[in-house]
Amino acid sequence: MTVYVRSLETAVPKTMLIQTEARDVFAAQPGLSRLGSRLVNTCFDSAAIDTRFTAVEELTRDHRADDPQFFDPDSGLLLNPSTKVRNDIFGREATKLFVEAARSAVNAAPELDLLDITHLITVSCTGFFNPGPDYKVVRELGLDPAVQRYHLGFMGCYAAFPALRAAKLFCEADPQAVVLVVCAELCSLHVRTSNDPDTIMGSALFADGAAAAVVTARSGSAEQSLLQLDHFETVLTPVGEDAMAWNIGDHGFEMVLGNYVPHIIDDHIVGALRPLLARDPELEALPYNSIRHWAIHPGGRSILDKVQSRLGLTGEQLVPARETLRNYGNMSSATVLFVLKHILEQEPEDGDERICSMAFGPGLTVETALFTKLRQAPGAGLVGQVPGQAAAEVSVP
Repeated sequence: MTVYVRSLETAVPKTMLIQTEARDVFAAQPGLSRLGSRLVNTCFDSAAIDTRFTAVEELTRDHRADDPQFFDPDSGLLLNPSTKVRNDIFGREATKLFVEAARSAVNAAPELDLLDITHLITVSCTGFFNPGPDYKVVRELGLDPAVQRYHLGFMGCYAAFPALRAAKLFCEADPQAVVLVVCAELCSLHVRTSNDPDTIMGSALFADGAAAAVVTARSGSAEQSLLQLDHFETVLTPVGEDAMAWNIGDHGFEMVLGNYVPHIIDDHIVGALRPLLARDPELEALPYNSIRHWAIHPGGRSILDKVQSRLGLTGEQLVPARETLRNYGNMSSATVLFVLKHILEQEPEDGDERICSMAFGPGLTVETALFTKLRQAPGAGLVGQVPGQAAAEVSVP
């Protein structure tokens, strides 16, 4: 049975972060050591990011709060709110992104009624509340209260793949199933000033965003769909358990992102792809760059550099990942769906086009997937622009 992505839509908060301005604010914090100050400048400048988005409106330059919690624009100081304060904001602001992305994905499949949705899978690793985002999406969109709901929490940057894989399994088990998958992450809630290299790197890379897809195997869906879901695989690298992690601290969630991660990926990416490509003997025998499209999760510029070099990919094949990183930063689980959308918005070639995709996360976990691009996304616009976006420039992420 063939399973399709009928629609794929994205959403970001309204507040834009300018990377160079954010760098200057972080570099000016009084608690930084000389080494810490150098690391801030190096990490922000080498991240290959121009803009990011945040759900924390307080971070806008012109915003004034009676009791600032994240940033005091008068003193220029970054503040350090408790995990509870950060998580309370997640409950409010993440709900908006979950609902916005979900509504856009459903609206992009007009032949489907809201009550046709049989399963809902929500994904996030940047906050918790209950009744959770799955409940909120059902209520706000008016889905059938009996829809089967699942939430994948705290998995990290690769979590869109387990969500899509589960959606595929649901559709294979029930040919009439329609699955709504929604990823939303507010990574910027957890940034802070620090001399710790991992914390500095997280502050330079991470951002907020959401993406949603409608997945189905219903008869007649192929002609209207964007992607065919072909195969998924999961690989744990033999090293790297301590190199990438995501922990809960008293002042937000704490990223462990060791500088050896790109080297681990470089050493093990070929082995991680082997079981995926073995599922398609025609592709297995080809050079990697013969696969037309590569949707790589842009965990950072150096990770993309290592993947491109090791697999012998062309610069053009990495454009979707690099432009997503430059325009949006690393939005954890939602990011690879932004990359896929970028590929869908490219001018179509003759016939169907294969996509090899991968994402990396704690463990070190490598999730891989094969897709087939079926047609150009309807209403495709300029990549990197957000329709209707009225963003405000700000000084800190």
